[in-house]
Amino acid sequence: MKLVICSYKDKASINIADALCSLVEWNEEGEFRGYPIKWWDDFCMLSIDELHIYAERIDLEIEKSMEMNIDEIIFLSRHKSASGKPSLTAHPIGNWNRAEYGGEDRTLTPAAPDLMTSVLRQVNKEAEGLAHDVSFEVTHHGPLLSKPTMFLEIGSDEQSWEDKNLANTLAKSLLSLNIEKNMKIIGIGGGHYAPRFTDIALSRQVSFGHMLPTYAMDFSDTDSIRHNISLAMNASDTKIAYIHKKSIKRSEATIVSSLVQDLGGTVVSSSDLERIP
Repeated sequence: MKLVICSYKDKASINIADALCSLVEWNEEGEFRGYPIKWWDDFCMLSIDELHIYAERIDLEIEKSMEMNIDEIIFLSRHKSASGKPSLTAHPIGNWNRAEYGGEDRTLTPAAPDLMTSVLRQVNKEAEGLAHDVSFEVTHHGPLLSKPTMFLEIGSDEQSWEDKNLANTLAKSLLSLNIEKNMKIIGIGGGHYAPRFTDIALSRQVSFGHMLPTYAMDFSDTDSIRHNISLAMNASDTKIAYIHKKSIKRSEATIVSSLVQDLGGTVVSSSDLERIP
């Protein structure tokens, strides 16, 4: 079962949930924290009062309340940036360093590589003709959960969060989703937005898990980088890494490659990856 969570403190989250309800007929059965639980196909959807990034370990509470196993979780969310860049994004969650917005320091929630990458591809199809970029973001913020989790977001300003057409685009993407199972990889390098990893995901037969950006790596402290790469591998269920080498110095790429290999991993390049037919 895939669990969809809406936060009443997030207008974009509410609009995406409303769009999901308007496009298909959901059955209501049961309650969680006083709100109805809705069911459609392999999806279960519920709403919470708190802001999602602080919903620590809510998966355990939900499973106990519902007496049912959750396979994966999708949080519906807004995305905010200073640039106001119009975007539709997906990303894993966790903190490479200090936890400033939910979660715990240097701790990752398990990623959902096949789900997240399949969602990105479907959003890219549904968003054709829109002014909004479709992109991965790298791993960031909370909450800390035990189940594989992703955030699906509308960015990056209030006008976009209120845009019902954008909410419908993401809702249609979820309802028409076909999850493809491919080789799982982690991404290393780049900035907060991840255009290189996005391009690879849209053109190659891979599924991205956690993505470790350049700004989260301190090359004067290789032990911390090793720790984060190990976290990413374990929380993505893979030993395979793709390094965005153009985003870091050659000497730094060599260090990262060595660390991946020291951890029993393999570094792949785009030429190693099969194209999507």
